[in-house]
Amino acid sequence: MNITTEERATKRIDLKKIRKKQINLAIFGHGNVGKILIDQIIASSEVISERRDLDLNIFAIANSTTVLLQKDGVGENWDEVKTKNGAAYNLQDVIDYAKLHQLENLIAVDNTANEAFAKGYHYLVKQGFSLVSSNKIGNTLELDFYRELRQLLLENDKDYLYETNVGAGLPLVDTIKLLHLSGENITRIKGVFSGSLSFIFNEYSEKDELFSKVLKRAIKKGFTEPDPREDLCGNDVGRKLLILARELDLHNEFNDVVIENLIPKSLRKLPKEEFFKSLEEFNIPFHIKKNNQLKDHVLRYVADLRGDLTKNDGAILDVKLVSVPKNSMLGQVKGSDSIFEIYTESYGQNPIVIQGAGAGATVTARGVFGDILRLSDKLNYIKL
Repeated sequence: MNITTEERATKRIDLKKIRKKQINLAIFGHGNVGKILIDQIIASSEVISERRDLDLNIFAIANSTTVLLQKDGVGENWDEVKTKNGAAYNLQDVIDYAKLHQLENLIAVDNTANEAFAKGYHYLVKQGFSLVSSNKIGNTLELDFYRELRQLLLENDKDYLYETNVGAGLPLVDTIKLLHLSGENITRIKGVFSGSLSFIFNEYSEKDELFSKVLKRAIKKGFTEPDPREDLCGNDVGRKLLILARELDLHNEFNDVVIENLIPKSLRKLPKEEFFKSLEEFNIPFHIKKNNQLKDHVLRYVADLRGDLTKNDGAILDVKLVSVPKNSMLGQVKGSDSIFEIYTESYGQNPIVIQGAGAGATVTARGVFGDILRLSDKLNYIKL
């Protein structure tokens, strides 16, 4: 029997459809990062389907109060549909829905900043979900929680990817993980970990302006959190530093991180509206810090991990405002870039340097999307 060229092509197309892998996504949190991520996935779905034989199916979109559940996936108007049809829920409702519709290759994507949700990771893993997260809390809770989660992932053959926890879309966590697993002795990690604080001190060091004016500009551009004290207190940078310490199997807790709070004490507990009216109180202390520098130095808010890292009992971790030479790697950072210097035994005094955009919802969403695709490659279920 002779088969025509057209028939062969049709058979190949049919085979391709049979082999297409479906990944079922439950996305929790659709604020800045989550909304952009959902739109990115939907916009890229056809290209990903053609190039990777992969069907990314968003079957659940949830925030803290309501969820939209659609077993065959959401469309471009998901926000409107969720506003109209979203229902109150708990985590078990999403799990039950996935089971009811026999959805396989499950990934829970956490774009919240919610501690209670992060504490539910264990249960999600037990119920068949792998995890992708931009939420740093899951990696900075007590060390017992951290270890138990890793053990559960191993026992249930699931994965947890969180590249965006440090450095937004930069390939930092994976680089450090691979160096460590390969036996490379990392001796120190330091850098400017916050894109928002990078922008603030780059601008303040370069321009003859009041600190309050630079801070207002950072707020207006959306570089800070809605309440900029969440950036200025240093806790976010401290969490990032702790995450890197734990990637090196160091036994550190968050309270081991010594953090310099940049907020004047009088402003720390004010209502947000009062705080915004009092930004001028930053001006005198930061003017003094700026004027007390050596010539050709600039201010940088630097995280530093060091010590005898061959022992697992912990590292010295601190986050503080320092003055560095303008011509140094840290001193030459521009805009809202982050920079990470990774010192190793093999490289000696010449660190591996990773630098680039360290803030922004679009960059972070793209990094989360990358984690979803990497995890999708590992999942084995083929939709027939």
